[in-house]
Amino acid sequence: MPAGLNDMAEARIALIGGGKMGEAIMGGWMAADAAPAGALSARNFVVANPGGERRAYLQERYGVACVADAREIDRADVVVLAVKPQVMMGVLESIAHLPAYEGGSGGPLFVSIAAGLSTARLQAALPPGARLVRTMPNTPLLVGAGVTAVVGGSAATKDDVELVRSLFSCLGTACVVEEDAIDAVGALSGSGPAYVAAFVEALRDAGAVCGLDPALAESLAFETVRGTAELMARTGQDAETTRVAVCSPGGSTLAALAAMEQAGFAPAVEAGLEAAVRRSKELGQC
Repeated sequence: MPAGLNDMAEARIALIGGGKMGEAIMGGWMAADAAPAGALSARNFVVANPGGERRAYLQERYGVACVADAREIDRADVVVLAVKPQVMMGVLESIAHLPAYEGGSGGPLFVSIAAGLSTARLQAALPPGARLVRTMPNTPLLVGAGVTAVVGGSAATKDDVELVRSLFSCLGTACVVEEDAIDAVGALSGSGPAYVAAFVEALRDAGAVCGLDPALAESLAFETVRGTAELMARTGQDAETTRVAVCSPGGSTLAALAAMEQAGFAPAVEAGLEAAVRRSKELGQC
């Protein structure tokens, strides 16, 4: 493993799983200007993916080396586990005994992006003493605007955790959390893009009921969500300040918010997050 954040230019990164999220992580790191990912290029990566057509695409698009099976990788400093949770344990079982993935301080740093799989469960399937950092990214990572939560496993050092946090910061925002918070993080930011999209859909449909063309209503809703997020980001306004600034005493916005609250807007959001947390915990036990 690279000894520090300035050694990434010499790192060998094995990406196990070349799907959309894996591609977004690799492509984002290769395109980054900031350290530590800014030192990475195609020569740093090898991608393991079973689909021949997908491998050909990744080789042509990014110039990276590709193999059909993770067992073909002979050396790695960082191993990004970017396969679906339901196949993760089988993948780990197939590589756990191989020299390229040996545990301990001299072995690679494993980075999981799989939802629902705890560090303890992953650690049990990895070689003894393997250093592991678990992450919970969301789909806006695909466009460099992701939110990623980072959790260190029992054998991971502070430098390991900071390296992973810094790498994912090149793809948006990344923060270190305790693992007992990870299900709530997943319920909020991991699933959050679906909630935002559902809100845009609801605004579209409500706009259509009020007489707008549905396509126009969806465009207006989308641009309003995007513009509000940009306003908050650029001005540093919190959510309450942003909301209050739009509300005139006795005006239509206050009337709308009062009606939404009466219909159960905030309780519905709370119920949704609680349901997502419960389901995440259930999936983690499967």
